[in-house]
Amino acid sequence: MRIMASRIASAVGGVLHGPDVAVDGASFDSRSVRPGELFVPIVAERDGHDFIGSALGAGATAYLTHRAPVGGTAVEVDDTAAGLMALATWARRQLDVPVVGVTGSVGKTSTKDFIAVALGATRRVTANVRSFNNEQGLPVTILGAPDDVEALVVEMGMRGFGEIVRLCDVARPTIGVVTRVAASHTERVGGIEGVARAKRELVEQLPATGTAVLNADDSRVSAMAGSAPGDVITFGVGAGDVRVTDLELDPLARPRFTVETPWGSARVELAASGVHMASNAAAAIAVTGVVEGSVDAAVDALRTAAVSGMRMEVHTLDSGAVVVNDAYNANPDSMRAALDAIAAMRADRRVAILGPMGELDDPDAGHARVAADARARDIEIVATGTDRYGVEPTDDPVTVLGDLGPGDVVLVKASRAGGLERFVAELLEK
Repeated sequence: MRIMASRIASAVGGVLHGPDVAVDGASFDSRSVRPGELFVPIVAERDGHDFIGSALGAGATAYLTHRAPVGGTAVEVDDTAAGLMALATWARRQLDVPVVGVTGSVGKTSTKDFIAVALGATRRVTANVRSFNNEQGLPVTILGAPDDVEALVVEMGMRGFGEIVRLCDVARPTIGVVTRVAASHTERVGGIEGVARAKRELVEQLPATGTAVLNADDSRVSAMAGSAPGDVITFGVGAGDVRVTDLELDPLARPRFTVETPWGSARVELAASGVHMASNAAAAIAVTGVVEGSVDAAVDALRTAAVSGMRMEVHTLDSGAVVVNDAYNANPDSMRAALDAIAAMRADRRVAILGPMGELDDPDAGHARVAADARARDIEIVATGTDRYGVEPTDDPVTVLGDLGPGDVVLVKASRAGGLERFVAELLEK
C-alpha cells in the first residue's frame, strides 16, 4: 500500500522529520527490508533502532523512531510497536474488501495457505507470509497489500487472552475461520477450555454482517456458533455445511475426496499429505462460497496448492526413502495428525524423530500421549531433546536411523524451539 510519510505521521500521531516521501509496505527486520518500505524498529531482546542505518542502506524510504532521527525521512513516535499497529489500523480502514481471519491450535497456517490459493483463483489476494500472525506480522501483512487488493487473509496467533481481540481491532475481519482447539499454549490460559475461550475471541469480534466459518468436527469450535454476531457456516469431514465425503488417501497420504457444499459438489485432489488437509481444504472452499467466489475454480487451484514450509513437506530421497518435514511446531493433536499421515503412507518401516513440545500445562501427560499414539500405529520413536517420550534421547538421530531405503518413512516434528529442521537437512544429504 503506497502511503505518504505525512499521512503516516498523521495516522500514528507522530512528527515528520525530513522529506515527505512515499513508502510502499513495511518491515520490522532490517535484514529483509525491501527498497521503498517503511522500517519499523521494534524494541525486543535487541533494539531495532540500532539497525536503522542498515535498513536505510538496504533501501528503506522512511522509518519510525522514538529516538532522535538519524537522517532521511523519519516519523517520531512514543512507541514504534504501537505506531505500527496504529498505521495498519488506518490502512485497513482504507480497504473495502473481504478480510478473512484464521485461527486455531492446529492447521491455521495450512488453512490460511489454502484459503489464499482458493480465493486467488479469481481475485487478487494478499496473505501473511510464513507465520506472520502476531502484533508485528499482521500489521506488516496489511501494509504490504497492493492498492488493488481484492481480499486479505490473515492468520491470528494466540499466546494469551486478549491477543486475538487486539489483532481484530487492527484487521477488522469480515470472515472468521476457526480450525481446531487443542492443547497448545495451555500453560498461558489454564488448560484447553482456556484455549477455546481465547480462540473464540475471533468469532466474537466479527461484525453483524460477518460470517464465522467453524469446524463441525470439533465440539469446542462448533459451540462457538452461539457467540457469532452474524452468519455461521460449518465445515468438516462427513459433517457440516461444507463436508468431505468419499475420502481416500494415495500412497503418500495425499487426500482425494468429494466436497459437498451449498453451492454444488466437486471432486478434490490435494498435493499436500495428511487426512487433516482435507478439512483445511474444506474450510477454504467454505470461505470461497461465503465471498461468492467460484467453487470450481477454487477446487482446481487447490489441486496444486502448497503449504508453508516445514508443514507436512514430503521429500523422497535418492535412496527411495521418504522424509516428512513437519518440524515447524507441535502439540499433542498436531503430533497425532502427523503420525496418522505417515501411518497411512505405503511403507515397511515408519520412524518419527520427535523433539520436545513446549507450553503444555502437563508436559509429561502430553508427551506420553504422543508416545502411546506412535505405538498404536507401529511407529518407532527416535527422541531428541527430551526423555518424556519414554525412550532414551539422542543428539544424533540421523545416525541412529542408520541406512534408509525404499519402504522407509521418517517423520521429523517438534515445537519451534526444537529447531529439528537441521535433521531434515542432514537426511536430505543422505
